[in-house]
Amino acid sequence: MTEKNIKDYEDVTVYGLDPEMEQQLIAEQKECSFCWVTKDGSPMGVIMSYLQDDEGNFWMTASGQRKRIPAIRRDGRVAILITSPGTSLGPGKTVTYKGQATVLDDDETKKWFYPALAERLYGDRGDQSRVDEFANMLNSPRRVIIKIEPGLRVGYDGAKMAAATAKARAAGDLTWDD
Repeated sequence: MTEKNIKDYEDVTVYGLDPEMEQQLIAEQKECSFCWVTKDGSPMGVIMSYLQDDEGNFWMTASGQRKRIPAIRRDGRVAILITSPGTSLGPGKTVTYKGQATVLDDDETKKWFYPALAERLYGDRGDQSRVDEFANMLNSPRRVIIKIEPGLRVGYDGAKMAAATAKARAAGDLTWDD
C-alpha cells in the first residue's frame, strides 16, 4: 500500500495488484474477458475459459467459424481481463493484459491442450470421466486453439484503495466543498 495520503482517485495506479495475488487470481479464476478488434476497427469481446502455461502464455479455444478467429488471424492484437469475483480473493481485484494472439490448428497442440483445459475446468470435481468427455467433445473438426503472448499488464487491487481511503478519512483528509 502507498504511504501517500490521498485526496481523490485521480491516480489509481498506486493500487496495483501484487505479483503473488496476481498468480493466485490467474490460478483460481477459470474465465476471462477476451477482446479483439473487428474488421471495421471496433472492439469486441466474449467470456472464455483459459489456462496459463509455465511461460506465462494464455491459451483458449473456439470453433474456427466464430467471427473472432478470422479477426485474430487478420490482427492479432488482443486483450484479456481477469477479475476476482467468484474466487477466494473476493471482489475488487483485476489484471488486464494486452497481448499478441496466434491461431493454431495443429494436432500436436490439440493433443496436449484439450486434456489440459478439461483438467483445469473439471479436474477438481473428482470425475475423470467428465474430464475425458469434455476433452473429447472439444476435438471437433473446425476447432482451433488461440495462444496469447501477454505484453503490457495492468493490475488493480481495490482493497488497497479502500485502505487508503479509510486512512485518509480517519486523518480528516477527505473533505469536500458543497
